[in-house]
Amino acid sequence: METPAGKPEALAALDEREVRALHRAVLAAWNARDAGAFAAQFLGDADLVGFDGSQMTGRAEIEATLARIFGDHPTGAYVGKVRGVRPLGRGAALLRAVVGMVPAGDATLNPALNAVQVLVAEQREGRWWIALFQNTPAQFHGRPELAQALTEELRKLL
Repeated sequence: METPAGKPEALAALDEREVRALHRAVLAAWNARDAGAFAAQFLGDADLVGFDGSQMTGRAEIEATLARIFGDHPTGAYVGKVRGVRPLGRGAALLRAVVGMVPAGDATLNPALNAVQVLVAEQREGRWWIALFQNTPAQFHGRPELAQALTEELRKLL
């Protein structure tokens, strides 16, 4: 529902916490290398755009693709910070976050793996689910000071 000024009504505090919890659950599942737990946060017909631009549609494809990735590659661990959550209308919300990654076997962030994440959540049957998740490299072409500032901000979370 929109206010007279044309802006969506504020997301209830409980709903915002639940949307933030989706993001935490996805990062935790990635860090645990658990494809099933990762995919369990998504709607059955959800979309995911990976760091490398790969696209997956549906919970089953997301789980199968991540199971292969986890089986074939020593994935790193995410550290993340939610920048904000805002409503998109009744039963939908947008979460914006930044993340960094500590490569497997390392103890420090690799700035080349920093990313901006967008999660679109939808409430169905009393629960929040991910409808769209996009993970975009935070390369800041021609603006190295922004890349460095993001890395420093994320390092503080370690």
